Amino acid sequence: MAETRKAFHDELHELSDDVVRLGALAGEAIQAGTDSFLDADLSAAEEVIKNDVVLDDLMHSVEQRTYLLMARQQPMAVDLRTLVTILRVIHEIERTGDLMVNVAKAARRLYPYQLDPKIRGLVHRMREQAAAQLRLAVECFADRDPARASALNDMDDAMDDLQKDLFRVIFRSEVHDEAELQRAVQIALVGRYFERIADHAVNTGERVRFMVTGEFTD
Repeated sequence: MAETRKAFHDELHELSDDVVRLGALAGEAIQAGTDSFLDADLSAAEEVIKNDVVLDDLMHSVEQRTYLLMARQQPMAVDLRTLVTILRVIHEIERTGDLMVNVAKAARRLYPYQLDPKIRGLVHRMREQAAAQLRLAVECFADRDPARASALNDMDDAMDDLQKDLFRVIFRSEVHDEAELQRAVQIALVGRYFERIADHAVNTGERVRFMVTGEFTD
């Protein structure tokens, strides 16, 4: 029985490590996807789109192994909460990769348009905010730290403010034709993608609190 429990916790530890690895891949996608957008780099955009399959494959691997572990071991209490949390968190993180694919595709749609300096600055700050929130969410999961996870809600307010600032710049811009309107829409959508990444980080933090305490937040 002791060997069985040791094997279970070894597998659980491997799954947790892969969640952290998934978070690292998503963080790389945030950096590369934003660079492709800011630099109008079509080659880099294609790399971001192509590399998303790595996140997808790892997410599916963790998901399948988690279900198998639950079926074989029938865990209880905190172990069960941990496995349920892993199943939810991996989808939150994987969505970050999908959203950065959308940012890379926006780079293709806008090419060869050069972004306004104010918009470039705001997108750069949104990239940094999204990366910081994702990094904290993954660290809280790895450390089983619900107290630090609570900070994600406050950090999300900063992302919301950045999105509002981006919209203000867009709305103040003069639109003379349909092409300019389409560009404005694409830039606004990019702001929305970053805002959603931050939301997924907040959701991950809420899952961490459930995993550790067994309590749901309002």
